[in-house]
Amino acid sequence: MKIIKRNGTEVIFDITKIIAAITKANEADASSRELSQEQINRIASAVENNCMAMHRAPNVEEIQDMVELKIMEEGAFAVAKRYIKYRYNRTLVRRANTTDNQILTLIECNNEEVKQENSNKNPTVNSVQRDYMAGEVSKDITKRLLLPTDIVEAHEKGIIHFHDMDYYAQHMHNCDLVNLEDMLQNGTVISGTLIEKPHSFSTACNIATQIIAQVASNQYGGQSISLAHLAPFVQVSRNKIRKCVLREAEELHGEIDESVVSEIVERRLKEEIQRGVQIIQYQVVTLLTTNGQAPFVTVYMYLDEAKNEQEKRDLAMIIEETLRQRYQGVKNESGVWITPAFPKLIYVLDEDNIEEGTPYYYLTELAAKCTAKRMVPDYISAKKMRELKGDVYTCMGCRSFLTPDRSHVKGNLANAGNYCEGEHKYYGRFNQGVVTVNLVDIGLSAQKDMNKFWKIFDERMELCHRALRCRHDRLLGTVSDAAPILWQYGALARLEKGETIDKLLYDGYSTLSLGYAGLWECVYSLIEEKLTESEGKKLGLKIMQKLNDYCAEWKKAENIDYSLYGTPLESTTYRFAKCLQKRFGIIKGVTDKNYITNSYHVHVTEPIDAFSKLRLESEFQALSPGGAISYVEVPNMLGNIPAVMQVIRFIYDNITYAELNTKSDYCQVCGFDGEIRIVTDRDGKLIWECPHCHNHDQTKMNVARRTCGYIGTQYWNQGRTQEIKERVLHL
Repeated sequence: MKIIKRNGTEVIFDITKIIAAITKANEADASSRELSQEQINRIASAVENNCMAMHRAPNVEEIQDMVELKIMEEGAFAVAKRYIKYRYNRTLVRRANTTDNQILTLIECNNEEVKQENSNKNPTVNSVQRDYMAGEVSKDITKRLLLPTDIVEAHEKGIIHFHDMDYYAQHMHNCDLVNLEDMLQNGTVISGTLIEKPHSFSTACNIATQIIAQVASNQYGGQSISLAHLAPFVQVSRNKIRKCVLREAEELHGEIDESVVSEIVERRLKEEIQRGVQIIQYQVVTLLTTNGQAPFVTVYMYLDEAKNEQEKRDLAMIIEETLRQRYQGVKNESGVWITPAFPKLIYVLDEDNIEEGTPYYYLTELAAKCTAKRMVPDYISAKKMRELKGDVYTCMGCRSFLTPDRSHVKGNLANAGNYCEGEHKYYGRFNQGVVTVNLVDIGLSAQKDMNKFWKIFDERMELCHRALRCRHDRLLGTVSDAAPILWQYGALARLEKGETIDKLLYDGYSTLSLGYAGLWECVYSLIEEKLTESEGKKLGLKIMQKLNDYCAEWKKAENIDYSLYGTPLESTTYRFAKCLQKRFGIIKGVTDKNYITNSYHVHVTEPIDAFSKLRLESEFQALSPGGAISYVEVPNMLGNIPAVMQVIRFIYDNITYAELNTKSDYCQVCGFDGEIRIVTDRDGKLIWECPHCHNHDQTKMNVARRTCGYIGTQYWNQGRTQEIKERVLHL
């Protein structure tokens, strides 16, 4: 059995250290030795048994809490007092320097919690270590100097989660919907170099990847670009290629046959589209931003964003090539085709591609094949999104959606070069940040008393509101010079040098997200009904509506677009679970897992078919306007594409945004290509194992799993790993 030290390192449980600590407290005052050696040994054994029963690695604080309790159960109150005093004195010493140990464990790569904090960051890489080191310093400053004490304490106890605290000291924000059209059509500046309008499709793709890298280095969340903004450059290349073909024909003194010329032009054009898409695919996968990871980028594929029919056909060619290349995958270091984590792809289902016989149905069939093999694209239903939001647009990364367009209130706030009076504006807008409430903690604190629940709920909403205002106020006064690519050169705005971004924080231009987690466990803790049962569903929807009501109230009072966001817990699911177990113990159906459920989702262990799950979750998704995505867990579907198409059609008719989770792994030791499984080792730790050769070396296998909307490829903490292991199939 292993335990987690305060600096995050994992070590083998050593009962002798507990015995030694109790013995010291017992013998510190010869006049009040209250414990015999037999009692000390009994206390230590009881603590060991409690730790074993947790089925996870406990941390030092939890173990010391157990020791205190067991000493008092033996009636040795003077010894307990000395033990508590010793802990307090050690806490004071640690507070004198809160970062050194943490940073040293990062450098030596033995901090298990940080190593698995982000499933797309490799903690052995220097740039990632540098980012984590800077993050530790930033978190320390934030906790001691920048945030109110009660908000920090609530975060530490797992009552709320103040997201991305490691970036808070800087004036940085969360997610972006990049105005790529403005930057490509009207030019931009990258690292002090003027980048003019590109003269070919492949050049436009190259510039787009440079913009992606620059944007990712100046914020900490996801970002989205649209392939529709690249589509006009297909015609630019077509015209350029035609001129070349005609010149070549003249030089060869050949007869110019228009049909032959057009055939040659289109063939060469497709080759250029192939090169351009390949640039995006490989650049995004291989680029490292300043935080040591590939950019968290989403590529949006929506045919109706094209401005005319020719551009729509050109956009369809780009989408087709994007899907084909993603289906193929990328090669790992051994030259084997594997599933990359990025870019995330979103494909919009609409009238012209959902029915067999419609013009672009072939793209949907190709998307289905790609999903079955590589887990992308994900799907947005234009039909359902128009019903709920009145418009169709992409999220800012994996799930964070803007509020519907209100730019007409103040006009061209961002001075965008492509602003059109009276038209909807989404590109160039952004999210200020997220604070998530742990709904499970509210449910358990209420002890099945609904009046008490709503009272605590109101108190927690006030806490979240103040925490969100801290995020907003931190951005106030930020000058455009802090991130020129964002604020001066078109990604989000074209402000003047020295101008603040303040006007972009109001009037609906950007959003501020109230996150929520654990609705399933919250409801069950109150009435012992699941969201899949009538009363459980009724209460769950009532809680969701109440969260929306608070957002609306704050928005009306402050002219800030607060929006409800279904939090994609990654490492936080484990942290919340540990905090709940510490505060409330192990409660069946609520805290008996090392994870809690993301947002409104049906619990991963719940037996339910794909269509029932999507139909149920669609009601909750409608009440999560600031961000939500639903998924269904499926087996290998490569041999059953008609079933994938059936799910896709169901998504179109029933839910705004959904995805299918398949498995796509590879063992570098034996060449196994299939699902690498999760098993328990002798220390009780969950590990990954090749079912063919039983390889356990994570550095010699490629595992890809969807965890939070994005695909992860760098493994996960024990809580998230347990959640992945326990997922049931929905199809």
